[in-house]
Amino acid sequence: MELTELWFAGVARQAQAVRSGEVTARELVAGHLDRIAALDPQLNAFRTVFAEQALAQADELDARGQDLISGDLPLRGVPIAVKEDIAIEGLPTPKGTNAARTPEPADSAIVRRLRDAGAVIIGRTRMPELGLWPYTESGWAGPTRNPWSLTHSPGGSSGGSAAAVAAGLAAAAIGTDGAGSIRIPSAVTGLFGLKPQRGRVSLAPEREVWGGLVVAGPITRTVLDWALVADQIHGAAPGDKHVAHPPRTTFTEAAQADPGRLRIGVSLRPWGPGIAIADEVRDAVQDTAALLTDLGHDVVRVDPPMRDVVASTQFAVRYLHNAHLARTGMEFPDLLEPRTRAVGELGRRLPRGLVRWALKDDAALTAYANRIFTSVDVLLTPALTRPPIRVGEWDGRNVVSALLAASHYTSFLQMWNVVGNPAAAVPAGRTSSGLPLAVQLVGRRHDECTLLSVSAQLERARPWADRTPSGLGHAK
Repeated sequence: MELTELWFAGVARQAQAVRSGEVTARELVAGHLDRIAALDPQLNAFRTVFAEQALAQADELDARGQDLISGDLPLRGVPIAVKEDIAIEGLPTPKGTNAARTPEPADSAIVRRLRDAGAVIIGRTRMPELGLWPYTESGWAGPTRNPWSLTHSPGGSSGGSAAAVAAGLAAAAIGTDGAGSIRIPSAVTGLFGLKPQRGRVSLAPEREVWGGLVVAGPITRTVLDWALVADQIHGAAPGDKHVAHPPRTTFTEAAQADPGRLRIGVSLRPWGPGIAIADEVRDAVQDTAALLTDLGHDVVRVDPPMRDVVASTQFAVRYLHNAHLARTGMEFPDLLEPRTRAVGELGRRLPRGLVRWALKDDAALTAYANRIFTSVDVLLTPALTRPPIRVGEWDGRNVVSALLAASHYTSFLQMWNVVGNPAAAVPAGRTSSGLPLAVQLVGRRHDECTLLSVSAQLERARPWADRTPSGLGHAK
């Protein structure tokens, strides 16, 4: 088959093509590397491309081909990118900065599990410094751009991961999410991104990241692709602070299962007062609610009280405190950009009593937020409060103003990092100018399986993966 047919085919189709002998692993990886060379100068999705290592791994997989049983390496030959806050042996973990120099002694659990499943780590994707922003830009690296519109951002902080997948530069990518950083870039690039339950995917060698706010997971073209990758990387490692309950089925089975009739709550109430929702965003949620009703679900309007001032203040304090810790934890903190240092300084100046208050109340807030799931199975909300932002849109703002703008933009996302529930960004049409829109589906604690089943049902009824960014699909 033509390699160009595989760029946007996703994980499942690429893995099947290698298993069946339609293409070799080397052909698949080399084709993606050629595409990266052609397109990434425009997109700036990758910080590092592992061309030589990726080809060598592909050759090894091809050499072992006759000895492999098809089920042994479910991701055999599939090129996958990883965000630059995930440890890779022999390289520093820069987290979007130039402030790390010491190489890691071993791969992270995620990278090791991907390699064990036969995936080829094709490169490391960009993020904003320390993952602080819902866009991927820095003064020293420049902006990462959205394949759907080069004047728009692919979001953040996993912006490079989403841009790479959306442009067909990798079959899937791994992102991390501490305040929406998987869901934001997925939402604005037309991809599926599910933030797993806290503790679902080990962050080893870290016991936890950002006090438990951060989780890791795939960003993919389809729901099934997400499930195939997540089935290979989930599970605890020794020393993990958080361990999720075992899923009731494999994620792959969940993505292929009918969800049955569910009670789905719809909320358009932002987390915090005075936050506006764009009309196109509101329409996307209402259209999705109507589609879910047509699919047989019991869809009801709910606006759970989310302790507007208390919860949003608690999150803001935790965010700033962790930014301070992240800054001081870098090897060369003085090499961070002024805006990054300014956010860390805000965190340093927080009163200690306020920090203790913000860190102690997880259990009470978790119970409070999850009261909604006594009456509904899934919660439907906007993913973001407005369509994608432009590259450099907030450059002229001071740090406090930029933080407030970011918080308003991501109002519906942050709560679920604090309390740990799984939450997915699901594509939901386009703006009038053709940019992707998305909705958020939130599930009960430890229940990614229901989210996968419902998301896959929406995907079957309203397919999105066959749409590709104009102008990129023809690059060789």
